[in-house]
Amino acid sequence: MSSLTQIFQQFKATEPFPPPSDWLQGRTVYGGLSAALSLHIAMLEAPAQLPALVSAHVSFLSPCSASQTFSAKHLYEGKSLISMAADTVSEDRHILHMVMQFARPRVSKIIHDFTRMPDVGGPHIYPVLVLDHNAPPCAHNFEFRPAGGALPFSGAAIPELIVWARHVDAEGVDATVALIALADCVPPGVSACFDTPALFSTVSWAFDLPNPSTVGDWFLIRTFSLKAGNGYSFQSLDVWDESGAQVLTGRQTVAIFI
Repeated sequence: MSSLTQIFQQFKATEPFPPPSDWLQGRTVYGGLSAALSLHIAMLEAPAQLPALVSAHVSFLSPCSASQTFSAKHLYEGKSLISMAADTVSEDRHILHMVMQFARPRVSKIIHDFTRMPDVGGPHIYPVLVLDHNAPPCAHNFEFRPAGGALPFSGAAIPELIVWARHVDAEGVDATVALIALADCVPPGVSACFDTPALFSTVSWAFDLPNPSTVGDWFLIRTFSLKAGNGYSFQSLDVWDESGAQVLTGRQTVAIFI
């Protein structure tokens, strides 16, 4: 198995990236890894060291499990904000497009925080989820401890998953890059309503990072389908660290095949 650490040790910005088979999800590379590599290439190709990532939008344009080439472009720089874009291509296909905003802190007299972590215990009081044959190869790069909501494919009435998750190995990987690679590892909340295993695919993912990423082990991930119909789910995806700080909040559009 190729750990996240090994992938980033071997990744070369100037060469096509051959996705390891154990990071695939169906017909394509696990979306969290693709987004993390896009952030990584933007950090490598920026004209100067970037401040903290605060916002991003990822469009997953085409499934692909073949070798891919990543590139980045500097779009804009103001007094506090820097915008970068990253693109992934494979042969003649456009696979992914990601736009990122990096921001330096600004002085403001307005300060508040209404974010609230779900009322759950710490990760170590919950048993590790044993993955079955329905789990995609990429899932084995993470450890999961369900802490609330339901399980995928359980026929639940409420489309919510609440799971503590961590990388098997992300040592030496930038904290924000590792967070993006982790944040998408829990199935969409709508999968809790499936009464039988079925396919789903993320179309787009927009997220903000309200707190600077810290080097953490376990993160609590909550996915919740706000509305589903016409073959799509529109869901929230939120992540907290072990201290209770919300480190990521976002929305995803997910195609569902059931």
